[in-house]
Amino acid sequence: MPNNQFKKGELYSFITGKASTAVARRLQKNFKRAGIDITIEQWSVLYHLWKQEGQSQQQLCDATFRDKPSITRLVDNLEKQKLVKRIPSKDDRRINLIYLTKEALTLQEKTMALANKTLNEALTGVTIAQIDMAKEVLQKVYENLSP
Repeated sequence: MPNNQFKKGELYSFITGKASTAVARRLQKNFKRAGIDITIEQWSVLYHLWKQEGQSQQQLCDATFRDKPSITRLVDNLEKQKLVKRIPSKDDRRINLIYLTKEALTLQEKTMALANKTLNEALTGVTIAQIDMAKEVLQKVYENLSP
């Protein structure tokens, strides 16, 4: 028996990104207001590099759920903005490791503060129990569809 008690398309459009898109749009707007000239996609790459720099482009693909051409384009643009640099791996020169520049490090605190502000705006009126339930449900959806 199907476990879908929602109107046709209602749950599907929500799970496939309605909320995510709204948060991303608001974060982009908050970046723009603050004079930060990076896209949400670029920020997601920087975010993973702030957690651990020196990742390969493949590791960034896996972390951000993007394909290789998308990550290549994002890293190219971040490099043009002098926010990252590619350094050949000492172990395998076919692999470039991506490192942050000083400019990128100065963006971390400001962009993370804006991300937290945006998330707080998005979660206004949502209880911790509701957040925990949403995380649990979405994690289960992810696990059901992961290889």
